[in-house]
Amino acid sequence: MKTKKERLSLILDLVRKHAFGNQEELLKLLHQSGFEVTQATLSRDIKYLKIIKSPDASGNYIYVSSAKNIYSKNKVSDKSGNELTVKGFISLEFSGNLGVIKTRPGYAMGIASDIDGKASHIILGTIAGDDTILIIPREGVEKKAIIEALEFINQQIN
Repeated sequence: MKTKKERLSLILDLVRKHAFGNQEELLKLLHQSGFEVTQATLSRDIKYLKIIKSPDASGNYIYVSSAKNIYSKNKVSDKSGNELTVKGFISLEFSGNLGVIKTRPGYAMGIASDIDGKASHIILGTIAGDDTILIIPREGVEKKAIIEALEFINQQIN
């Protein structure tokens, strides 16, 4: 018989290794690994483990460990495989050409300042709160150019 501790450990491992968009996918892998759990039990485990849904680079929401999401450097990749790794960065999502960066609490203003100072030819400006940055691109600038500018700033910072 498999223990709850083993099940919780496996759930975290699966979430770290796979991009799950829903609980059914995760539940299927748990069953294949020999854990007979219900969807309700899985939901409670997800809440207990503080697993959250967060947007990936293409805007799809996937399950991630909140510890990974909040306390580590994270990467965002565009379709060409370019990556952005910034301390405090959590996610980047677009609505039209406006970008929204989510950060760890207290990081947004510092990151926004770097963006404003180093990407003025691409980005008109930013508005930063404690953990969120609104990116306002110049007229006609596409998402890919914004991501490339952010990658360039990342290389200068790191």
